[in-house]
Amino acid sequence: MPGVGPQAPFCLGIDLGTSGLRLALIDAAGLPVEGGERALPYPQPFEQPGGWRSGLVALVQALPAAWRQQVVALSVDGTSGTLLACRTDGEPLGEALSYALACPEQAAGLAELVETGSPAGSSSSSLARALRLLQAHALQKPPLLLRHQADWVMGWLLGTWRWGEEGNNLKLGWQLEPGQWAGSIGEQPWSGALPEIVASGAALGPLQAQVAAELGLPPGCLVIAGTTDANAAVLAAAPRDHEGVAVLGSTLVLKQFVSHPIEAAGVSCHRVAGRWLVGGASNAGGVVLRRFFTDQQLRQLSRQIDTSRPSGLDLLPLPAPGERFPVDDPALEPVLEPRPVSDVRYLQALLEGLSRIEAQGWQKLQELGAPALQQVVTLGGGARNPQWRQLRQQLLGIPVRCRPGVSCAFGSARLAQRGWRQGLAGRG
Repeated sequence: MPGVGPQAPFCLGIDLGTSGLRLALIDAAGLPVEGGERALPYPQPFEQPGGWRSGLVALVQALPAAWRQQVVALSVDGTSGTLLACRTDGEPLGEALSYALACPEQAAGLAELVETGSPAGSSSSSLARALRLLQAHALQKPPLLLRHQADWVMGWLLGTWRWGEEGNNLKLGWQLEPGQWAGSIGEQPWSGALPEIVASGAALGPLQAQVAAELGLPPGCLVIAGTTDANAAVLAAAPRDHEGVAVLGSTLVLKQFVSHPIEAAGVSCHRVAGRWLVGGASNAGGVVLRRFFTDQQLRQLSRQIDTSRPSGLDLLPLPAPGERFPVDDPALEPVLEPRPVSDVRYLQALLEGLSRIEAQGWQKLQELGAPALQQVVTLGGGARNPQWRQLRQQLLGIPVRCRPGVSCAFGSARLAQRGWRQGLAGRG
């Protein structure tokens, strides 16, 4: 009805992405609150946990106070695999290790902990980064904690760093079935550093009083266990059967629902909204494009691409040596040359290279047992580029639908609302 504004109560989603933070606010009907989505770059380098926290505070405080007082629940998603060591009171012991960092020197230690082929057995896994952190802080007393990005922020919101959300901890070795740590991970002298695992969407308790006051949120606002940024994107996109979700952000992430769990090196298998969700994340993505072009140049040059005429170049646009998916190879070298005189041709070649990585990713999932796709739904900044969409569609041979306005933060807000409603039903 005209003139009717958003209906309280509100739920809040926070996305800790690869290049910055984003906030989304939804109303009681699950619809975005107009003016309720905000974004900003990290105020500190990505690996600095203090920037995650201060960025979140700045985003939430930018909302009108009247809206903030009607927020009943919030949830946080973060980059899967970004891991840090902290004290039991949450104080970081140094920088976090980024999701894209491989630790090949930990190969022998990984082989002693998990079986070959385990998702946690890769040198690109969180478990490999955990072993590096444990070595770096071997003399730390009292014992340290190992927490992923979203879990550490969740701990700050609650005032306790006890928990870890299941999806964020798969690369650390958590097994959804049978609900325990893989191999001998749970039997190590350092196993006390691991979190107590909870399901995505679980209501964990209200905001810690001091944090609620700092954010300007009600003290009774519930903290709902979050998820990974890629899973939040899927929740936002709400794909139908036989649809895949591609997130074209700083990195390229592919996800699709499957009927049964699938495990392989470099591949993640999550349980989201009661269904199995399989996928993978490449190190390649928009981060490579921004190395060579500004956003304005990307828009201007893209318009000049003739997608019917291939560039003739075969580039592998990785930002640095090492890849996670569709191949798990920490030594894989980027191919960013030759660079032609024409910037248009070079951009086209980079976009073609990214499109090939995507096609190989979907093919990899099919080889592992995922169903063939009939359509791909695209989110992220790259979804705004019609020439890239055309190149991808030509290579994939199926329709590619773009939804650039749908954010991971919106998916986290949906998760917060679902968790809050389930909590109400449980109390009823």
